[in-house]
Amino acid sequence: MSDFTNNSRVDKFEKRRKNTKSLSVLLILGSILLVVLIGVMVFGGDESAEQPTDEKAGQTTGQDGQAGNSGDDEAGNTDEEETDENNAQDDSTGESDTEENNTQDNESDAQSGTEQVEPSDDNVTEAYTKDWQPVGTEQSEPHTTNFDEGSQDRLEMRKASAVATGLDEESLIMWWIQRNGDNSVISTVSNADNTEYYRVYMTWVENQGWKPSKVEVLKENDQEWRFE
Repeated sequence: MSDFTNNSRVDKFEKRRKNTKSLSVLLILGSILLVVLIGVMVFGGDESAEQPTDEKAGQTTGQDGQAGNSGDDEAGNTDEEETDENNAQDDSTGESDTEENNTQDNESDAQSGTEQVEPSDDNVTEAYTKDWQPVGTEQSEPHTTNFDEGSQDRLEMRKASAVATGLDEESLIMWWIQRNGDNSVISTVSNADNTEYYRVYMTWVENQGWKPSKVEVLKENDQEWRFE
């Protein structure tokens, strides 16, 4: 009876030992599985967490790229502005060259077909005549010369002086006008820079206006002293 009891105790102990061992194994396996699951969750979560960061990084890069394009656009706009300025300068230069060419052409036209004559004094470097036409008039007959500034005679004398010398009518300076007998005058004029000086002899032609008859090119402006 005691042997049976002992055997039963031994069997129970063995079963408990085996159960404990199985339970330990299961616990170990469960722990390993739990660690694996935790690891999967941790690493999987990190990857998913990194994704928005990559997207943000991509968005930041895109913004930088746009900023770069904006800079390129600004540089392009600057180039266009510089091009416009250069074009404006070229146009301005072209206009100046055109005005100079027109003045030279006027002077050339004024002197074409001229005949050299004797100078009237030592201040004259060159004198010439030409068969100029009267410049026309808005005045009626009988004509009386009006020397006042702004008068119709002064305006038409300016035009005649420009035709004879080739100077620009709008910019030439009329320094002095003096009588030279009946219905005749002499105007002393210069260019706008006061570097070219002329005496223009002209005569009134009835109903046709002032007609240049002779031009003298002067060494110096001999009428400027009146305004010093």
